[in-house]
Amino acid sequence: MDITVIGTGYVGLVTGACIAEMGNTVYCVDVDPKKIENLKKGILPIYEPGLETVVSDNFEAKRLHFSTSLAEAMKHSDVLFIAVGTPPGEDGSADLRYVVEVARQIGSLMERPTIVVNKSTVPIGTGDMVRATINEQLQQRGADIEFDVVSNPEFLKEGAAVDDFMHPDRIVVGTESEWARKTMTELYAPFTRNHPRMMMMGIRDAEMTKYAANAMLATKISFMNEIASLCDRLDVDVENVRLGIGSDQRIGYHFIYAGCGYGGSCFPKDVKALINIAHKTDFEPKLLAAVEARNELQKQSMFDKITTHFNGDLAGRTFCVWGLAFKPGTDDMREAPSVVLINSLIKAGAKVRAFDPVATETAPREFPESYFKDGVLEITEGQYEAAIDADALLLVTEWKPFRRPDFKALKKLLKQPLVFDGRNQYDPTQIKRDGFDYYGMGRKSINA
Repeated sequence: MDITVIGTGYVGLVTGACIAEMGNTVYCVDVDPKKIENLKKGILPIYEPGLETVVSDNFEAKRLHFSTSLAEAMKHSDVLFIAVGTPPGEDGSADLRYVVEVARQIGSLMERPTIVVNKSTVPIGTGDMVRATINEQLQQRGADIEFDVVSNPEFLKEGAAVDDFMHPDRIVVGTESEWARKTMTELYAPFTRNHPRMMMMGIRDAEMTKYAANAMLATKISFMNEIASLCDRLDVDVENVRLGIGSDQRIGYHFIYAGCGYGGSCFPKDVKALINIAHKTDFEPKLLAAVEARNELQKQSMFDKITTHFNGDLAGRTFCVWGLAFKPGTDDMREAPSVVLINSLIKAGAKVRAFDPVATETAPREFPESYFKDGVLEITEGQYEAAIDADALLLVTEWKPFRRPDFKALKKLLKQPLVFDGRNQYDPTQIKRDGFDYYGMGRKSINA
């Protein structure tokens, strides 16, 4: 099958490469010529474990092609995936300008029966908008060409996206067309051979499913973070609470880890978008609003603990931050708790020395250039280098190299043996035995 994927960001590149891996011919199109040239050289715009190999193998096998010409790609394809960005607007709504522009181009270029698949995360009703936009262009051309619009939301976890695509727990397809159902079933057959989990539903149902899934996961995180904040005040260890409630199969252990807040390209954006969608229907989504508010508070929680420990005196101090990406396995720093924490520390007069195994190139884009010029923020090449003469170690992202560090070495490097654990990664009892003072998220603080 010949496929065109429009957009070579996180979703588009993973989608195109994985579909090509199954023997299809895929044309990945992007308006950014620099990005396309880099992809042809094997230089990817994102970090995702395993993706570089899948891209290079299929490019060399001539199953995966990169181009800036949508017209040329459409000459070969019966299925088009729209995978362009839908960034949040100032009011939290999804910005659909890129989706609409792609639909307009498709309508102006279409020459053969085509199935148009919305892969981007889009508000309910976007499928109707895309259909109307394409129809408008066809009418202006006086062209009568059969096409269908499908909603096929992605459920990829950053850091595990390739495996998620190759071994999906479900594939949601929203369409009212038997033609589209058969085509999408054929396309995804290699991915569902051992686990036939295709879910067919209406277009609007599929659009809502994506938002509801992310909102549910975000709700679990915010709920646990609220419980952790309460545990802080009641001298309760949230880790014991987590184990106690996670054993209930109706709840489970996934997404009930207390921490310093969620970030990334999906949860914050999609919760805000769903709140915006609700407001447009005159519905007040109080639970979702609380989820978002709790997350914003949680991103400040580490700073609050640090400020309390130092009695509000942070000026002139230096802090070691381990982890910049919003989660391990990615270089994505969008809405990352590390950004909020570092900005708060610097505004309080402190300096920050930070290390992340992957996000070193992403970081300079997330902070003012003046931070680096003034020397208040340094991104180090090594995790222990970041700890030299720091007043405390602040763990923000739970990368594997941070899980069992050399605490003896850290004790010599730090000005004082002090750890603020934003992911409850360390055992407080062990930390105390190593001579450190410890603050976790909803865990009993321990002084050595």
